[in-house]
Amino acid sequence: MKIVVCIKQVPNTDTVKIDPKTNNLVRSNVEGIINLFDRNAIEAALQLRQQAGGEVILLSMGPNSYISSLRDGLAMGADSAILLSSRKFGGADTLATAYVLSEAIKKIGNVDLILFGRQSVDADTGQVGPIVAEELQVPQVTFAESIELQDKNQLIGHRLLDNLVQEVKVHLPAVVTVRDEMNQPRYETPLNIQKSFEKEIIIWSENELAVDPAQIGQTGSPTVVKRIYSPEKAGRQTTTLPTDPHAAVTQLLEELNN
Repeated sequence: MKIVVCIKQVPNTDTVKIDPKTNNLVRSNVEGIINLFDRNAIEAALQLRQQAGGEVILLSMGPNSYISSLRDGLAMGADSAILLSSRKFGGADTLATAYVLSEAIKKIGNVDLILFGRQSVDADTGQVGPIVAEELQVPQVTFAESIELQDKNQLIGHRLLDNLVQEVKVHLPAVVTVRDEMNQPRYETPLNIQKSFEKEIIIWSENELAVDPAQIGQTGSPTVVKRIYSPEKAGRQTTTLPTDPHAAVTQLLEELNN
């Protein structure tokens, strides 16, 4: 079974800066980590590999600094990794990102299952996985709290929604986005960290993919951020009520009626 896990590197900080010219996140010189939901996706892939055999391939798009997160995923137990890295990919929105990822998955070939975290913790859109499914024209299961293989051609996913759990059966290949309720990601052991540096990380640019230049990067991104700003803090006036209960109630009622 060939499983591709798409991961994203996100800033390891609560303080992010916005480029005033592009309105994009400034990711340079900021320590990055694997998006937390993506670690659950990696763990799910490793458990499926243990059950059905095969290989787990990590796939990410970003600058060369993303290699550190791919190494972390390899240390968890993934077999290999591919980084899609080019200045032409810069500034991509969810549509352009999903397009490039889907073209890379086509190039990998014969992929049975594509896993994503339910969303990234920096953008919180949850859009890339479903768009990749549409690009590849394969079924999808989103918000999955559990998945199980029926056979080599079918998978059952349980979607945890607000007030119910929905069971969905899909034929493979398929895309699944994973919730953190699905599992507890394993720790990276010192031995596996050492072994991760023996595993291959391939770097592909637009030259290795059959991509349309008009659909990648900022050129291929229909999303336009007009303005980013911090909301103004509403000023609040504090009124101290008398200590006498009767007087306090009387004044409170007067204030509420004003």
